[in-house]
Amino acid sequence: MIGSLRALAVAALMLGATGIATAAEASKPVLDSAERHKPAAIGLWERLVNIDSGTGDAEGVAALGAIAIEELKRLGTAVETVSAAPAAGDNIVASVSGSGKGKVLLIAHMDTVFAKGTATARPFRIEDGRAYGPGVSDDKAGIVVALAVLKILDELKFKDYARITLMLNTNEETNSRGSRALIEKLAREHDVTLNLEGGRIGDGITIWRKGSGTMKVEVRGRASHAGGAPELGRNAVMKLAHQMFQLSKLANAEKGTTINFTVIKGGDRKNVIPDFAEADADVRALVSEEFDRVEREMAVVSQNKLIPDTEVKISPLRTFPAMTQNAQTDTLAAMAQSIYGELGRTLTLGGSGGAADSSLSAGVFKPTLDGLNLIGGNAHIDREYALVDSMVPRFYRVTRMVMELGKGQ
Repeated sequence: MIGSLRALAVAALMLGATGIATAAEASKPVLDSAERHKPAAIGLWERLVNIDSGTGDAEGVAALGAIAIEELKRLGTAVETVSAAPAAGDNIVASVSGSGKGKVLLIAHMDTVFAKGTATARPFRIEDGRAYGPGVSDDKAGIVVALAVLKILDELKFKDYARITLMLNTNEETNSRGSRALIEKLAREHDVTLNLEGGRIGDGITIWRKGSGTMKVEVRGRASHAGGAPELGRNAVMKLAHQMFQLSKLANAEKGTTINFTVIKGGDRKNVIPDFAEADADVRALVSEEFDRVEREMAVVSQNKLIPDTEVKISPLRTFPAMTQNAQTDTLAAMAQSIYGELGRTLTLGGSGGAADSSLSAGVFKPTLDGLNLIGGNAHIDREYALVDSMVPRFYRVTRMVMELGKGQ
């Protein structure tokens, strides 16, 4: 498959203006089919967005999964549900077999970061060409794109692939703790993984992602009366602040390593010196060596105490590995660029500090490309949106990529 990817990349780079026009005409059936599926896709999108499916919401994830399974069974796919324990709900794995050589894995996720009731408070709406709603881009649009691609291939009776598999994850927003083994297994069984996370502003796709991790800092001190005998206490909150200040300095902007404290807890009464405090930090890095460095140096930092007679415990945890840009991603990006050129469009290529399931497939050394669903922005906040007009071009591009990758060697 790698050899065929390189050959396709060379062909992509050799396509001039004439080649683009010829390819566009030859692929008119795909474009026409993408146009035909747009109205129904918007209707499906609205149904999905209007279901709360925050990570851990077993009822909501099941309701959303039931709709996806119904759509998949209509297409004749073999559908399997796989427990996401210890996370809530069942992952969905749907496969269809053809007569070609290439095996393509599509990944999207059903969970969002939003609490129960958000869909009722902010239901799906389209305003000035933008669709809004909880998870509208991250990642309900990814599910819509995946299903549309399978419908287009079915409508065109295209079978020149060995296997196409769609995996829908229930817990991507909490580091895929109940799905990573399944994702890695499926990635190993396929030649290429296409992750259907949101497309980048500027009509872009994602060719690298930072790895992610967390750091928990726990401090134990000594309680005492804050007014009557503060000198007898050992202030855990003050000591935690000192640790946070020191640990934050382990970030390295030049190497793309970030350490951001996000959750802090300490003290429960205003007149008592707190004897315990804790904080959680988000850690991101472009390469695993930076995680190694941070973990080494944080052990040294923990010994530097502003307040005596306090205990400091720092617990690092790596969640997603880095998805690094390499020859495989460059080859897939060149293919995507060529195919988009068939529509007279140009992709922008970039990366993200956010982690995703593409890091897991790339982590088992499989060619991976990301950011392939609709163009969107403001993920994880109440202004999240996706561009409706990006639907047909992105249906087209992913479908054509699957067709080319399905042909195999």
